[in-house]
Amino acid sequence: MSLVTNDYKLKIIELKKKRGATILAHNYQRPEVQDIADYVGDSLGLSTNAARTEQETIVFCGVHFMAETASIICPDKVVLIPDLEAGCSLASTIDGAQLKKWKSEHADAVVVSYVNTSAEIKAMSDYCCTSSNAVKVVNSIPKDRKVLFLPDMFLGAYVADVTKRKNMFIWPGECHVHAGIRAEDVNRMLSKFKDADFLIHPECGCTSSSLYHSSNGDILKRPYVLSTEGMMNHAKASNASKYVIATEVGILHRMTKENPSKTFIPIKEDAICKYMKMITLEKVYDSLTKNIYRVKVPQKIADRARLAIDRMLQLN
Repeated sequence: MSLVTNDYKLKIIELKKKRGATILAHNYQRPEVQDIADYVGDSLGLSTNAARTEQETIVFCGVHFMAETASIICPDKVVLIPDLEAGCSLASTIDGAQLKKWKSEHADAVVVSYVNTSAEIKAMSDYCCTSSNAVKVVNSIPKDRKVLFLPDMFLGAYVADVTKRKNMFIWPGECHVHAGIRAEDVNRMLSKFKDADFLIHPECGCTSSSLYHSSNGDILKRPYVLSTEGMMNHAKASNASKYVIATEVGILHRMTKENPSKTFIPIKEDAICKYMKMITLEKVYDSLTKNIYRVKVPQKIADRARLAIDRMLQLN
C-alpha cells in the first residue's frame, strides 16, 4: 500500500465521520474503494442499506443508476457519486421511448425491469428486480399475465427457464463484460481446475449454454448460477478450497478477504467493467470535501419509480 493511498484512506474515514456520511460500494469496485466502505454488496444489498441508513449523506461508489436508486429510496438524503461518468453499458441499451413503444405492442403486460436501468425506465415499470430476486419477482406475477423483462437478455432467458413461463418477452440488452464470457472460456477453465466449484452470474452470455451442455454431459461440472451475493454466501458455506468465478473480477477481492484460506480464480482475467473502476480514493475524498456530485431524481419520476423499487424490496 502506498503512503498516498493510506493517507487518502485515513482522510476519508475522518471526513465521513464529520459529514455524517456512509459509503456504499459495489462488489465490482476497486479493492481500495471497497476497503473504505461501510457496506460492500450487490445491487439489492446496496438498495436495502441505503433505505436503512440513518446517515445524512450517502456516498455511492458504484454506477449512476445505483446512485439514482438511492436518491429515489432516500429523498431526504444527500446522495453523492464520486464520478458522474460512471455509467452502465447494460442500462444504456433501452430508453424511455423504446420502452413506451414496446409496452404499446403488448397491452396489459407487466413490466419487470432489472435494477440496472435508469430512473426513467424504473418509473415506467411495475416491478424492479436484481439477479438475486428476479425469479421470485416473476413468480409473484399471475401466470396469465404477459411479462416484459428488461434489459438483460441473459438474465431474462435464465428466469424464463427457471419459471417455465411461456408468456415472457425479453429485451435484447446485455452487459458488455458478462456478454464476453463464453462457453469456450468455461470449458478451458474447468479443464484446468477440475476440483473447483464453478460459480456463474445469470447475466453471463454463457449461462444458458453452460446449463444446456452440463445437462448433456458436455462440460465437466454443473455450474452454481448465483447472484454476486449468492456467490459470497456459497463461498463461505462450501467445503471446496477452489472456486472458478464467472463474473466481473472485482468480486474476487471481497471473496479473498472474507475467505482467506480459499482460492478464487476468475474465468477471464479481463472481465473488467471500466465504469466500475472509474471511482478512485481521490475521487471519494473530493466528493466528501466538495459535496460532489449530487444525484437527485426529479420528484415526478422518483415517485413513480419508487413503487417498482418498493415492490422489489418487499418481496426480498
